[in-house]
Amino acid sequence: MVGVALGAVGVAAVIVLLGFSAFFSSSETAIFSLPAEWFERQADAGDPRGAVLKGLHDDPHRLLVTLLVGNNVVNIAISSVVTVLIASYLPAGPAIVVTTLCTSVLVLVFGEIVPKAFGLGNAETWSLRVASPVRLVERVLSPLITLFDGVTRRMNAYISGDGSIEKPYTE
Repeated sequence: MVGVALGAVGVAAVIVLLGFSAFFSSSETAIFSLPAEWFERQADAGDPRGAVLKGLHDDPHRLLVTLLVGNNVVNIAISSVVTVLIASYLPAGPAIVVTTLCTSVLVLVFGEIVPKAFGLGNAETWSLRVASPVRLVERVLSPLITLFDGVTRRMNAYISGDGSIEKPYTE
């Protein structure tokens, strides 16, 4: 009975984590698909969400790092939970294969492809809706975001002479 309860908790955790993965993926696509002028108009329109969104968009590198850190932490957690669930039923070798396949399908379909299509199709409304939650994530994870922000800027500047990992999104 305890194993069934833990399994149910694990499945519920994966569903919640997939929701967070979808949030980060859809937010990234929605926000970075919009032109810079749109953010200016939203901030000038008087909607507080527009001002928050413009503030996020004003530092696209940090915004991208925030979304990528959030998404990767969530996706790694999904993999960890699925591994524990499957490893309780299968020996190690097959568990690795099944975990990799299951996690890949779950994350690609429900955490990446469908959410990104949603974000692209609803970019303006979704960007405004996620502005405050993304800002909250950026503040809560600030030490981690600041670390990765600094490291990636330096590494990218060293490797390519330009620290802007977000450039393909903003050109």
